[in-house]
Amino acid sequence: MKIGLTVHASRPQSREFARSLFDLLTARGHEVMGDDSIRLLIGRPVIDGNPEVMLAVGGDGTMLQAAHRSLALDIPVLGFNQGTVGFLAEAGISDLERVVEALDSGRLTERQRITIAARINGESPAMAGINDVVVEKIQSQRLVFLDVMIDGEDFLTYRADGLVAATPTGSTAYNFSAGGPLVAPEVEALLLSPVAAHSLFDRTLALGPDSKIRIRVSSDRPVRVSVDGIELGFLGQGNFVDIEKGDRMARFLTLYDHGFPTTVKTKFRLS
Repeated sequence: MKIGLTVHASRPQSREFARSLFDLLTARGHEVMGDDSIRLLIGRPVIDGNPEVMLAVGGDGTMLQAAHRSLALDIPVLGFNQGTVGFLAEAGISDLERVVEALDSGRLTERQRITIAARINGESPAMAGINDVVVEKIQSQRLVFLDVMIDGEDFLTYRADGLVAATPTGSTAYNFSAGGPLVAPEVEALLLSPVAAHSLFDRTLALGPDSKIRIRVSSDRPVRVSVDGIELGFLGQGNFVDIEKGDRMARFLTLYDHGFPTTVKTKFRLS
């Protein structure tokens, strides 16, 4: 099998684990693929090419990076967690041999999740994300005024620090920090959560997967738009960003076939 590799660049233990992973995969006859940066990072002869599966070694940030690459290639991804919470990277370091054996035997379970996409002022192409689209203030001491339209109908003007439009996958990220709910990743929905709203209505909206969200800046205070933490651009007064479900599903592999409540309980150490 052709297996791509994404590794946390600044974490020594991730580089060391990636070497062990490479050695075990190649000993089993797999081809390990990566670019020059991976080759230099782990000191192993990875090769160029299009992988069939992507493996990530690091935390959720590394897993998100790998998931973006996998989304572009339309291949599944699995992560080894060396971070803190690790909602996206499900396998542990002790699962190394178990994961490789499951790859050999085809026993990994694939789960597909919806993605999110954003475009500024109707420009193409849209930028796709796994977690969220964030519209946030630039000037720290000033609120922004954001007009929200849903499916062509005016909804509300938010006076807030910003808005987070998230997928269920991203419900455990910024959306959760903003007071939004945790949503099982198999649910198809878009969540819209205000950040520090100065209004009576500060609840999250759970919208259908085909909903179209437009956020327009109605004040003279500019905002920044990012997709999964990657800057998309800036909006001035009268500018807008359109947000909707992405065209392609993200594909995740899992070693453990347990439910979302168990994941939440484990990751938050609730028992």
